[in-house]
Amino acid sequence: MSETAIVGTGRMGTAFAKRLVETGYDVTVWNRTQSRTRAAADAGAKIASNLAAITACDVIILSLTDADAVDSIVGKLVGVGITGRVIVDMSTLLPGETGKIAARVVEAGADFVDCPIGGTVAPALKGQLLGMAGGTEAAFARAKPILEKLCKRVEHLGSAGSGSRMKLAVNLPLTIYWKTLSEALSMLEDSGISAEIAISLIADSSAGPAVLKNRAKVVIDTLGGADQPGTFDIAGLAKDLDLALLQAELMGKSMPLAKAARESYREALAAGLGQFDGSSLTRFLMEK
Repeated sequence: MSETAIVGTGRMGTAFAKRLVETGYDVTVWNRTQSRTRAAADAGAKIASNLAAITACDVIILSLTDADAVDSIVGKLVGVGITGRVIVDMSTLLPGETGKIAARVVEAGADFVDCPIGGTVAPALKGQLLGMAGGTEAAFARAKPILEKLCKRVEHLGSAGSGSRMKLAVNLPLTIYWKTLSEALSMLEDSGISAEIAISLIADSSAGPAVLKNRAKVVIDTLGGADQPGTFDIAGLAKDLDLALLQAELMGKSMPLAKAARESYREALAAGLGQFDGSSLTRFLMEK
């Protein structure tokens, strides 16, 4: 198997490393703060002392916070040489940002795939993510074997930036859902119906998305007054909602529901709820 590098060992980057090591890949990781590579190292990944060291790997996966971070890392990689490599960016960016980064990578003699994913740490560790990939056919073919170890389904959607656009479309309903759920549950005030029963029935109905089915206990505990740490937390949801609204503005699209949800997220962030599960937004709105 080809050697694989992962740049960025936050929650998802570490999960990628653990999964790939488990499935037989030689994995090297690098993170700006080296102490954050410990969990990946404990799982069997090698630690690169600098970015230049990872360019020996055939496939370089980026799992970073935003476009500035991706652009900075790509610039440094280009500086040390990435000819013949394939860069797979699994961060969530605007499609236009992805397109510019892809052009820079290709100009440096490497292939580029953007493949943001649907799912969080638990499905990543099981290879159960949803991959949304953009890039040339040849680039995707090179990245596909690794992506299939991380994803239960990975689709090649078109040129670079297509994956980013699909990811924003996938996450937009989820960001709005937590606000919608608060309005739905407000209809049950003084009804005597417990949060546990209400969430169970909603989860089993057409009104229950996968996130509610998978995280029902987290939602129930949150509604009971105990905020739960989020694997895809309010801060992350707010970031992706902002990106979706920026993309909509670039396309001349009106998104009144998304704009209303953004105001709710801003209020929740101001209240210090950024690190908690999306259901904390639901409870926060119900308590206003």
